[in-house]
Amino acid sequence: MTETTPRSRRRVIAAAALATGILTGVAACAPGPSSRSPADTKKTTGPISTDPAKAGKVTLTEWDQNTDPGTNASTEALNKAFMKKYPNVTIKRVSRSFSDLKTTLKLALSSANPPDVVQANQGYPDMGAFVKAGLLQPVDTYAKAYGWDPSFPAQLLDLNRFTSDGKAWKTGNLYGVSQTGEIVGIYYNKAKLKSLGLSAPTTLPEFETALAKAKASGLQPISYGDATKSPGIHLFGVVQAATAGKAEVRKLVFNEGGAKWTDSGSLKAAATLRTWATKGYLGSGFNGKSEDQAVAAFSQGTSLFLVDGTWQSAALAPKMKNNVGFTALSPADGQPPLTQGGEGLAWAVTSKSKHPDVAAAYINFLVDQQGMQVAADNGNLPALPPTDYKPAADTVYAEVLAEWKAVSQKDGLLPYLDYTTPTFYDTLTAAVQELTAGQLTPNAFGAQLQSDYSSFQQGR
Repeated sequence: MTETTPRSRRRVIAAAALATGILTGVAACAPGPSSRSPADTKKTTGPISTDPAKAGKVTLTEWDQNTDPGTNASTEALNKAFMKKYPNVTIKRVSRSFSDLKTTLKLALSSANPPDVVQANQGYPDMGAFVKAGLLQPVDTYAKAYGWDPSFPAQLLDLNRFTSDGKAWKTGNLYGVSQTGEIVGIYYNKAKLKSLGLSAPTTLPEFETALAKAKASGLQPISYGDATKSPGIHLFGVVQAATAGKAEVRKLVFNEGGAKWTDSGSLKAAATLRTWATKGYLGSGFNGKSEDQAVAAFSQGTSLFLVDGTWQSAALAPKMKNNVGFTALSPADGQPPLTQGGEGLAWAVTSKSKHPDVAAAYINFLVDQQGMQVAADNGNLPALPPTDYKPAADTVYAEVLAEWKAVSQKDGLLPYLDYTTPTFYDTLTAAVQELTAGQLTPNAFGAQLQSDYSSFQQGR
């Protein structure tokens, strides 16, 4: 069963590898080796079964946020394929937007009849909180049984690790694996860009030049809707990557110390965003418009750019054909691009699942090579693309893959900002709305973020 709700795409943290040949570029996104120890890894007690056919009649309930066209199509296809392979298993699907999932998932996990499999957002706000509350179970034993450890690079798996108290991230027990990769970048209308005498921007100054030229010509520069809040994280993150640089962003999100949200790089990003809003680059009434509305407006040719993630490719390509392009920004000419990105939400097994073995087998079905191929066939960027994965030339899918390689091979993947503290998603999304609406100055914006950050630091 799929629940249809307005879609607001989420973000997910840094460092998804593309394939064996480009894993080395990702390693620096999660600084340092994993610090987990054998004693910190729980194991499922008793023998496990990797054959769902032996489980008898099972109803497996899964919750996901795959409401985008590409992820929805691949999830539907894989669910049907799993039930065909295992007729004794019935999958009950509940699909919600990212923001709805954040609001309702913890309540569902705490109920008397929780789902068996869920997509859990990495970092402190969601996965860390679920682990602390004992709502997810470690999957280390399943990772060994299904070979997730050798298939996925350690940098990816570590993003789905927490200590059992939920206090330390990227270490401890494994709580899930992810099917998709993603980066945030800039979609552009090729015909309109050409009509302005411009090429695809590769730096922030080039992007701002294009914004100004579009505005002067009467064309809306950016389609933007932040009613569901998460788009503001992406927009701010793209600018902050260019103004603050990867070292500062990583220090902030990974809580390494030595950086503040009131430092010049983050304040410059805030000031840039405020200027864009003042100049009309973001349009009018954007805090009351949804992400879906922004995507639709861009696909209809009403703007030059859309700042969003690679998950929107499957929504844009059918409508715009080869007229849509995708690019990521570099700090300066000749330098590799920097942008937020990584892997999709982790597929996790809930602690109260009555069928954990079947749940784990289902997850493996999603992330094995066949599952990755189905994801790719439906316009998604698989976390571990098949070796023969090659989108058609001159399509947005080909440009997404090229940018993904450029970012990941050159250590350009940055973590999503809302993972910074358990409450940072709410703090940051509200602050971006107030900043762009002119209700916060850049300095006040930085102070709000730093207050949340400092409180978390002091309580650790």
